[in-house]
Amino acid sequence: MRKRYLIEIAPNNQLIVFCPPSLIKEKTIKRIAFGSKSMEVDFRPHPDKNDRIVISKEIQKAIHFPSFSIPLHIFLEKEILYIGPLVGIFTAGFTQIPEQPIGERTLFFSKLLSVNKEVGAIAYLFGEQHIDWERGIIEGVFFHDSSWHHFEVPFPNVIYDRLPNRRSEGNPKLIKVKNRLQKECLIPWYNPGFFNKLDIYERLQQDGSVEAYLPESHPLTSFSLVERMLSNYGHVYIKPKNGSLGLGVHQIIFDKSTSEYFCRYQDDQGINRLRKFSSLERLFQSVFGNKSLEKMLVQQGIHLQRHDSRSIDFRVHTNKDDSGTWHVTAIAAKIAGAGSVTTHTRSGGAIKTIEEIFPKDECELFTKKLSNAALLLSKAIDKNISGIIGEIGFDLGIDRNGEVWLFEANSKPGRSIFSHPELKPFDLLTRRLSLAFAVFLTEQSLFHPEELFK
Repeated sequence: MRKRYLIEIAPNNQLIVFCPPSLIKEKTIKRIAFGSKSMEVDFRPHPDKNDRIVISKEIQKAIHFPSFSIPLHIFLEKEILYIGPLVGIFTAGFTQIPEQPIGERTLFFSKLLSVNKEVGAIAYLFGEQHIDWERGIIEGVFFHDSSWHHFEVPFPNVIYDRLPNRRSEGNPKLIKVKNRLQKECLIPWYNPGFFNKLDIYERLQQDGSVEAYLPESHPLTSFSLVERMLSNYGHVYIKPKNGSLGLGVHQIIFDKSTSEYFCRYQDDQGINRLRKFSSLERLFQSVFGNKSLEKMLVQQGIHLQRHDSRSIDFRVHTNKDDSGTWHVTAIAAKIAGAGSVTTHTRSGGAIKTIEEIFPKDECELFTKKLSNAALLLSKAIDKNISGIIGEIGFDLGIDRNGEVWLFEANSKPGRSIFSHPELKPFDLLTRRLSLAFAVFLTEQSLFHPEELFK
């Protein structure tokens, strides 16, 4: 168990750091560091306090340490005492409104930053406009004492990527900032990008440990491919390779008794539609006439478990902890809305706990199966995708035979399941671990950088 220490500010200008005697016993320490800032100081044993480190106002000013009463981790490496970690959360979409600095995502970020005391880290938000490259300083946006503040702080020990969408992720200016912070400053950057559905599928297909969870999926290249899959599975899903929130998902069903095709989808007005066609060609002309099919994939349909005659799938969150180990942190059942092709709440779907919809024995069995699958899939994605991954949100299904299937993996999972009252504790757990992982990465970057930057 790592020990944490309160950082106390003494009202003097001495370049002296007072530490618990046990911390500096028989060790040579010459510098103190916070984020990217460090300075040479004298280290002396604290005469009567064993739970805190005392720095002067002069040192505080030099290393840009904000006066927060948060017990922090310390790391000793190469005669330097690092305090922290200092975690930068990189995002976009800042506003000029003091009470809502990050627009509609302000509430989420206030909740995320509020776990810093539990984690033993100092975390702040920043965008490309907050960086002063010449001074090596960032004007961090902090949530402290229930309100928002701006403080100048050093470049962080690690960066947590919370860019809101693929558009911001593809912004050349932001790509340049990211490359500079990673390559010039060697700052570990975790959860680096949105997943491409087909890319994830193809990489996991090569991993024997998770192959059984993968429904057949292909780029949408021809009618004959769709016809073959309809013949094999009865229904298929056509969805964007880079979609989210269930947008653009179409279910195509073939009725063998009448040789008719049905398409279930949500139209541009948000209305759930079910339309009938005499041929697949007519279906495509009518429904997909103005869509770029090269951006779509076709996926095997699964006959899912049902509740009140509606399909169920499951959102399973996994997170790495402060030792870099994967954990299942939340499981929720999502029930499709009336006539909806997806289980998303925006399409009339409902969120339930597994306990609410299955008897005890089935509930325990399905929880175990979903957890095992999510952990295996997390490790396989971690191994096969470049970048440092700290959290994943899976959309999994269980078919009528009790087999688990992967529909999607999300590197920046939504939080809608946590609106359910019984899932609130798991909301806190996922937020806590998403920052606790930064403690592990800071340690790795100091003691085993070859593992992170290989």
